[in-house]
Amino acid sequence: MKYYLGVTDWRWYNYLGQNSPEDVNFWQPGGRTAFRALEPGGPFLFKLKSPYNAIGGIGFFAAQSQVPLSVAWDTFGQRNGFETLEQFRAAIQQIRGDKDRNPTIGCIALTNPIFFRRQDWIPLPVNWSNSIVVGKGYDTNKDSVDAALWQQVQAVLARYQSSDYTGQDGALVVTEPAPLYGAPVLRKVRIGQGAFRLSVTDAYAKRCAITGEKTLPVLEAAHIRPYAEAGPNTVTNGLLLRSDMHKLFDDGYITVAPNYKIEVSQRIREEFENGREYYQYHGKELLILPTAVDNRPNVNFLEYHNTTIFRA
Repeated sequence: MKYYLGVTDWRWYNYLGQNSPEDVNFWQPGGRTAFRALEPGGPFLFKLKSPYNAIGGIGFFAAQSQVPLSVAWDTFGQRNGFETLEQFRAAIQQIRGDKDRNPTIGCIALTNPIFFRRQDWIPLPVNWSNSIVVGKGYDTNKDSVDAALWQQVQAVLARYQSSDYTGQDGALVVTEPAPLYGAPVLRKVRIGQGAFRLSVTDAYAKRCAITGEKTLPVLEAAHIRPYAEAGPNTVTNGLLLRSDMHKLFDDGYITVAPNYKIEVSQRIREEFENGREYYQYHGKELLILPTAVDNRPNVNFLEYHNTTIFRA
């Protein structure tokens, strides 16, 4: 099994470790290289910098993309590891050594993060080099050191799999039952809202599924079956839509049929005496679909939207 040990910014780790986020953004200030070291669900360990030099937690890889800093903040907010956008921007500028207010950065969405109590920190393996700046991949099937380290991680995780445990401040924290992290493969882990948006953005190649719009700040990940109505945070339950299309889709003025054809409700014309911009798409197929067939909209979710939400 492959897993990854990523060098962690202490401010990021310390801030997020005081909360219980559903997912986090393990950001990279350069934003030039896509993260390809793990498949979705793969374990991502947090390597704490000097003077700690230990493994202090774990998350599970959900999605990656390169987006403007403002989009990263809109997607994850304080789950970027900072209280405010201004703090986040200042940290990125300091690392990059420039004054760009909205640079493109790398985003790695990690779901179900666990920040270990200090007594549970794990020593670094012997095959870790202090010259490593970003991180290092491991494979339990190829190296005995890698396999031994993962056994240590599993032993620590077992302490966090009960229904409750003592938090960093000594208080009792009640949690949902944790997912199981067994070899050789992990059980599928739940992804949060930030990971959902990032994975949908990447699946649709940063373009609106209906219009083809490429201006990323106005693109939003829409749930086909609403999250509040048992719609999961999965790519197959998502569409990347321009913000106005997203609003109309959520309100039932636009839908997508199971054959991926767009339907625009007559209610737009009746209620607002307008809609020329939107009726041009009626009857057309989605312009953009994920390349991977397994990531395309699920027929059952589309049917739910057609029959329950669409205002025919």
